[in-house]
Amino acid sequence: MLDVLTGFAIIFVVIGAGYVLAHRGVIGEGEQRLMFNRVAYWVASPSLLFTTVAESDTSTFLSPVVGVVFAATAVTMAVFWIISAVFFRADVPTRMAGAASASYFNSVNIGLPIAIYVIGDATYVAPVLLMQMVIVSPIVIGGLDVNPDSRESRAQNALKAVKSGLTAPVVVAPLIGLVISAAGWTVPAPVMEPLEILGGASIPMILMSFGASLRGGGVLAEGPDRPATITASALKLTFMPAAAWVLGLLAGLDGTALYAAVILSALPTAQNVYNYTANYCAGETVARDTVFITTFASLPAMIAIALLFGKGF
Repeated sequence: MLDVLTGFAIIFVVIGAGYVLAHRGVIGEGEQRLMFNRVAYWVASPSLLFTTVAESDTSTFLSPVVGVVFAATAVTMAVFWIISAVFFRADVPTRMAGAASASYFNSVNIGLPIAIYVIGDATYVAPVLLMQMVIVSPIVIGGLDVNPDSRESRAQNALKAVKSGLTAPVVVAPLIGLVISAAGWTVPAPVMEPLEILGGASIPMILMSFGASLRGGGVLAEGPDRPATITASALKLTFMPAAAWVLGLLAGLDGTALYAAVILSALPTAQNVYNYTANYCAGETVARDTVFITTFASLPAMIAIALLFGKGF
């Protein structure tokens, strides 16, 4: 339990540092703050993803747990999209930001300690991370890159979105890592170690930018993004774990495997979602507020799930 709380504490402390630095004027608004996100998006995060996947065990990637988590992700994204189309108007980038916030969870700096100390097995972290980066991220990035005011045809817009998603550095890097891992190759230390140093900067930079963004804009403030934020948060905390439970039962999972699928689906929204929206300047408020809400509320939700499965922290 202490290690899980430590994982959450790390996030809150670094976010707090970003907020304090913004309050004191060390981190400025606009382009100065977004520089953190851009460096993370183009260099630090790809380095982290490459080193993580390149050293992973590819034999775990076809686990039924990963399949159930992916299915729960897809269903949750679709449900958000339907709700947003029926109950509140939003452009494609904002809808995509909400759909990603409702389904794209933190599989690294919270997911890893949860997997080790709550599930008791970190086997699923790397394949789930790869699934998110290779399948979900291109869809999210493509949707965020759609320009609703563009005069181009729908086909041209769609082609541009697909290209943006598939060529994003956070997608290409883990794919290269997967090839290296599957081939059984070892990356030389002069290449791997600099990338590990760069990768180590990813999470702190994203979290500090996130903390800086909280200054001057209250969470759940009145505005057009509030319905999307509330919907995404509710889906992330309740619907997605429930969907994973139902889908897991239908897939024949039970015991630890079912518990793993449900508890992973209850993880809070990933800071990567905020990083994507900040980088593309689309749906940033929805992602920021959902990350904030679910990060605080997910721990009680996961404790409740553990108790329902008869587990003790």
